[in-house]
Amino acid sequence: MEKHGVVSYEEFGAYEKVLRYELGEIPKPVSGEVRVRLEFATINPSDYGRIDGRYGHLPKLPAVGGREGVGIIDALGEGVEGVEVGQRVRFCTEGAWQTHACLKADELYFIPEGVPSEQASLAFINPPTAYCLLTQFGALKEGDWVLQNAGNSAVGISVIQLAKQMGLKTISQVRREELVEPLKALGADVVVLEDSKWESSVGKLCEGKEILLALNSIGGESAISQIKALGTGGTQVSFGGMVGDRVRFPTRYLIFNDIRLVGFWWDAFCRRAKASEVDAIMQAVFARMRSGDLKIPISGIHTLPDFKAALAQDRGPRLGKVLLKPESEN
Repeated sequence: MEKHGVVSYEEFGAYEKVLRYELGEIPKPVSGEVRVRLEFATINPSDYGRIDGRYGHLPKLPAVGGREGVGIIDALGEGVEGVEVGQRVRFCTEGAWQTHACLKADELYFIPEGVPSEQASLAFINPPTAYCLLTQFGALKEGDWVLQNAGNSAVGISVIQLAKQMGLKTISQVRREELVEPLKALGADVVVLEDSKWESSVGKLCEGKEILLALNSIGGESAISQIKALGTGGTQVSFGGMVGDRVRFPTRYLIFNDIRLVGFWWDAFCRRAKASEVDAIMQAVFARMRSGDLKIPISGIHTLPDFKAALAQDRGPRLGKVLLKPESEN
């Protein structure tokens, strides 16, 4: 008999120590709910921050890991109308690493036809973040340059592909030489290695044009090199801090180059913005996924019981996302 499988934790801490996989009874939807069976769930950097208690918004304990995925409605609760079994929806914003979840029918987000489920499962955090980074911070024109670190991340790959469609050019910083050609194959214009002093020749790299937008998700020396490379009046947007190192306050560049340092958090944007604004961004993402113009590589797919191997792959060198899925039988 099929069971409900879940990757959960009862206390905040290192994911290797606090996560566990358990089986239980499949939940039943109550009035006004539908039950959704997971197809695919993603692993994101923010998942680790939530598990170890360092993220900007933390779940109540005990909690289920993950917050992004796609699933198929497989049962309707009493009184639910206008919804059908078999429709694809966003799985969970809280607790995506489980085989089934009961969701309120009036809060479902339906996946458009023609979007592959693997891509839909990772559409709700990284691609819309990339879209906002390219559209919310100044009026970039065709031919303008955008600088980013972590170019091989899901946001980085999304930035490369979206920028290409917008007529923008990209410089992507990476830490491994073997990532250079794959990123160029995905549409990157220039790929540079961290610690190569690339910023000293940024004018040549950008064909004499100044960089007006830099996207930082790493921090530390990587962020400082971006500030040095920005043109007059440029903006650096920080939306992550992978290394956790302090960034020396760049007084000289702020004063003499009029640099601006700002931040962005997709979660906060969604809370502030109108639902119609968020949906317009999501529809723009889905349209590009449907056409194939936006496609994030998948580096591995593991079953929920094999979550330790999935997390180990996610933490190692890779290009693309690692997904989780249910076993055919639990």
